Amino acid sequence: MDASDPRALHAPVLDWYDDHARELPWRGTEASPWSVMVSEFMLQQTPVARVLPVHAAWVERWPTPADLADEPTGEAVHMWGRLGYPRRALRLHAAAVAIVERHGGEVPASYDDLLALPGVGDYTASAIASFAFGQRHVVLDTNVRRVLARAVTGTEFPATAVTRAERDVATALLPDDPATAATWAVATMELGALVCTARQPTCDACPVARLCAWRGAGFPAYDGPPRRGQAWAGTDRQCRGRIMALAREADSVSTAQVEAAWPGAEQRARCLAGLVADGLLAEVSPGCWSLPR
Repeated sequence: MDASDPRALHAPVLDWYDDHARELPWRGTEASPWSVMVSEFMLQQTPVARVLPVHAAWVERWPTPADLADEPTGEAVHMWGRLGYPRRALRLHAAAVAIVERHGGEVPASYDDLLALPGVGDYTASAIASFAFGQRHVVLDTNVRRVLARAVTGTEFPATAVTRAERDVATALLPDDPATAATWAVATMELGALVCTARQPTCDACPVARLCAWRGAGFPAYDGPPRRGQAWAGTDRQCRGRIMALAREADSVSTAQVEAAWPGAEQRARCLAGLVADGLLAEVSPGCWSLPR
């Protein structure tokens, strides 16, 4: 694959997207920039199926950044439910407050303004600018990176972190027209999510299979640094999740309730302290915790 000639990839991927794009509430002309922004926070490390009901409930309760900014942070954490990584809820709440203070309650269209918001990094700023405002930006999520690694560079998986070479390839492939570039970004993302998946890619259904460098090379196995899976059972993440589940279900949680939910005293104490330090729990009295109020 010659990355300097993107035209070979553009038409088949964009045509495929026209026919196979999922109908998602944060896509389409009816989706507000705030809906797009909420989805981008929620979709970090969380599958679409789990995000859909929480996203719907969130934008129904808080249809604008100002609506969320007016609420205590604990309400945001409570509505986050079981999506995991609840610090994202705090960051989204902080971003909503900043949008009200700096931008009159409207999600900014500028990449630089987006990047300056709490909890927003390069990927999220690029994604919001592209998907909400139709701008031309390189959007490199896990799915896009995998598609480009396979189709262009002939490797099964990208590096563990975005490299300069990888960004250069993505930039060279970006269509010149902003609206087309925005569609290209979401189309390659969708291709990675539905067809060019990590474990079982369905190459027979891929619109660029005949152009794919990885397929052309005979599907060489990944030989880079070990790719770590995400353990769950017995981890601090699981312990924190148990405690947070208790806090979402009651006004307050006692030491006895936490002890019943998790047996390891040292790990339990560490996770409780971490949740308080992260602003996800507040100690309302000795041995009693609640969501922030």
